[in-house]
Amino acid sequence: MRRHPRADWWLAAALAMLAGCVDAIGFLRAGGMFVSFMSGNTTRLAVDAVARQAAAFTAAGLILGFLAGVVGGAVIAQAAGRWQRPAVIAATALLLALAAALSGWPLAVVLLAVAMGVLNAVFERGGEVSIGVTYMTGTLVKLGQNLSAALMGTAPRTAWVPYLLLWSGLAAGAVAGAAAYGRYGTAMLWVAAGAAALLALATVPGAAATARDG
Repeated sequence: MRRHPRADWWLAAALAMLAGCVDAIGFLRAGGMFVSFMSGNTTRLAVDAVARQAAAFTAAGLILGFLAGVVGGAVIAQAAGRWQRPAVIAATALLLALAAALSGWPLAVVLLAVAMGVLNAVFERGGEVSIGVTYMTGTLVKLGQNLSAALMGTAPRTAWVPYLLLWSGLAAGAVAGAAAYGRYGTAMLWVAAGAAALLALATVPGAAATARDG
């Protein structure tokens, strides 16, 4: 993440906030399953396959949905060229809107997992994700590594800041999503879809320069 320009740090944090919000809504809607954290769902799949076989199907469906989203996001990113970021985020917005429209159906939760899989293609480079915005284990590892390096003087003193920013974005989004779900239920997904649409517009090539000139 440190190799990206600072503008990318803020975009990544905003996308992580969106992911945290959606994941919190999905977690509450799916009764303790995740729509962006597939390590947790893999553990749930293994445990439920032994203890509660029916619940294992939900975990498996979310994992497959997320994987399908990753594949679809990679295809969109490659096909879109310089429009990669707005195209990927717009696809995420459409999936979130579809999940909101189908919120009364079990398929809606799977669509959220698909959307989160797609979102990870925003910062894809050469077939590799350079910044993961929906899962934070690697980010926390990088945060710890860069913090220790800063303390030992082998890295800039602020080397850990972008990783803290990214994690904080997801945590803040999850808090907002959980609070909003308690009041508005899955209708909050329409807000998430709208936020994604705005982020897609903000990443259109030349949009930032146009905004500055205006």
